[in-house]
Amino acid sequence: MTETYTPPKVWTWDKANGGEWASLNRPIAGATHDKDLPVGEHPFQLYSLATPNGQKVTILLEELLAAGHAAEYDAWLIRIMDGDQFGSGFVDVNPNSKIPALMDRSGDTPVRVFESGAILMHLAEKFGAFLGDNRPELLSWLMWQMGSAPYLGGGFGHFYAYAPYPMEYPINRFAMEVKRQLDVLDRHLADNQFMTGAEYTIADMAIFPWYGRTVHGDSYNAGEFLDVATYKNVIRWADEIAARPAVQRGQMVNRTSGAPSGQLHERHAASDFETKTQDKIG
Repeated sequence: MTETYTPPKVWTWDKANGGEWASLNRPIAGATHDKDLPVGEHPFQLYSLATPNGQKVTILLEELLAAGHAAEYDAWLIRIMDGDQFGSGFVDVNPNSKIPALMDRSGDTPVRVFESGAILMHLAEKFGAFLGDNRPELLSWLMWQMGSAPYLGGGFGHFYAYAPYPMEYPINRFAMEVKRQLDVLDRHLADNQFMTGAEYTIADMAIFPWYGRTVHGDSYNAGEFLDVATYKNVIRWADEIAARPAVQRGQMVNRTSGAPSGQLHERHAASDFETKTQDKIG
């Protein structure tokens, strides 16, 4: 650690200084290798990993299926630590090389959709479901999540849990911002059952994997540090969403950590939740 760092006139990339997640990032775009993506038999082909952004989409797909919509999907595992997101096939679907990425093959011409918020809107509008009756409020909270989560994950999470060494200034900076965001949610949820009122929508599905996980103490083992128990309304909201069977299933898809019974590396049929979790196939 140095406290006398002076930025150079021209920055150059040093992968060795990138910390635990250095292999996930580089200062240029594009593919690093040729690799086609698999294609299953269902209308929707999802290429993802069960990060909070990935869970948003699998939660929605499972909720759509539970509500009776024809949203059958194949979920293919993208191992970002192995660089799968830099394969040519994945880059064709998402030129930004981030999960999740979706190919909608339900029509005559396949359509690619990338960025988790865009995927949520695409699917919700396609089926006319989980949009609620207050579109401005829905869009506002969805955009709030897309803009706020980088402070929680890439900011606080990175410096608190993954940086090469503890750094007081960035940890304090991002902890303050995360607590402000939690307070925004807590004040709003004091008067609202869900994010847009009484209806459960894709805004809840977008926010829950990030902030529900945080108040449940699962994010970066930082529950005590952030004093999450003080956000009573967020906890009430998160508990209600976590109890939904479709949410529980959605959190299992493309999951590679935690209890083997909660890991379904790939999902190709509803029966996979009963027969193909890691505790059953090893």
